[in-house]
Amino acid sequence: MARSSSSVPFEADTEVPALIVKFGDYPLHHGGVGAIRSLGRLGVPMYAITEDRWTPAAASRYLTRAFVWPTTGTEDPGRLVEGLIRIGRRIGRPAVLVPTDEEAAVLIAEHRRDLCGRFLFPGVEAGLPRRLASKQGLHELCVEHGIASPEAAFPQSYDDIVAFAEKARFPVVAKNREAFVRRRRPAVGGTTRIATREGLLALARDWGERPGVILQEYLPREDAEDWIVHAYFDADSTPLALFTGVKVRSWPPHAGMTANAYVVDNPELADLAARFVKQLGYTGIIDLDLRFDRRDGQYKLLDFNPRMGAQFRLFESESGVDVVRAMHLDLTGRAVPEGEQRAGHRYVVENIDLPALLAYRRSGYTTPHAPKRPSGTELAWLAGDDPLPFLTMLGRFVRPGAKHLYQLWRTNRRGGLTS
Repeated sequence: MARSSSSVPFEADTEVPALIVKFGDYPLHHGGVGAIRSLGRLGVPMYAITEDRWTPAAASRYLTRAFVWPTTGTEDPGRLVEGLIRIGRRIGRPAVLVPTDEEAAVLIAEHRRDLCGRFLFPGVEAGLPRRLASKQGLHELCVEHGIASPEAAFPQSYDDIVAFAEKARFPVVAKNREAFVRRRRPAVGGTTRIATREGLLALARDWGERPGVILQEYLPREDAEDWIVHAYFDADSTPLALFTGVKVRSWPPHAGMTANAYVVDNPELADLAARFVKQLGYTGIIDLDLRFDRRDGQYKLLDFNPRMGAQFRLFESESGVDVVRAMHLDLTGRAVPEGEQRAGHRYVVENIDLPALLAYRRSGYTTPHAPKRPSGTELAWLAGDDPLPFLTMLGRFVRPGAKHLYQLWRTNRRGGLTS
């Protein structure tokens, strides 16, 4: 159920708008719609960069204006900065920036001098988001700070991959190594489980002389459980909002976007995340993916996304605070009220949870920590006070859904399973 602005014990600064920033062609992004609704319900003027005028985000009643700006994420950074500045002039007053992808988060951090004054955003160290978004950079930070993560290799050539394949224990996981590079020269369509040596070598032939991949230890799903942490940290790297939850299903299965998840209290995981972020000196929103390995009892960090996660609306405190609201309150000089997370709350992404449900039933995978019954449910798309994004999503879903299924089939034939 959506919570109205009259039911929260705080007031947002409605003189300061917010801008949803995204680079790349992915119009069916429910996270952006969630952010528009979250702040829009508080009376904050909302703006968004969209691929066209018919994206679900552009249809929201809470959106003041959509800036149609088709991008690929492969543009020169200077051009992207210039585009943001032009949009800032059209808004006419400083706006809080809400990045929804790694490319946007990295660009904002690395060009903060150009954007400061025109926009509001956390003052994170310029090079840190790029390092966190890099699979290799994150792995190195985990080693440096004693954070468990899957074993990984970073091949520099096809010969390195051949040598790796001779010693590797299959299956293994392949991922694109860097933000921005994944847009320009993607080696794989996403997280790819590769079952055999032959399958790895077949895929690697298309990766070029310098393959931009990380080859990672596969954590068996029957011995693991997927957890998520979403939080907002202030300028002192102190968490003003911190939430933990468990994934029940993702699409594609076990490695893709969250399709169904629950809020579950996990003090150990919350402490691990807070300590790591403090060591890094990070400020801003985070979205962490971790896999609990039952074989050794460790939470292993898979991804550190230095931006808002698509499923952030799973998490809201009893005071009505989510990570996007916490950031807007903090950057506008307002206190972020304390409150416990809504344990047992469920989040469902309607267009991907049905195929995920069918796939998980066949696999027999279970999530022991998930409650048997939800205390409440948040739908990613459908909202009674804002129905048009759901209807727009339905209208656009069929074609990209069929394309994605074809890509999965094609990759599977060549030796991997992409997500």
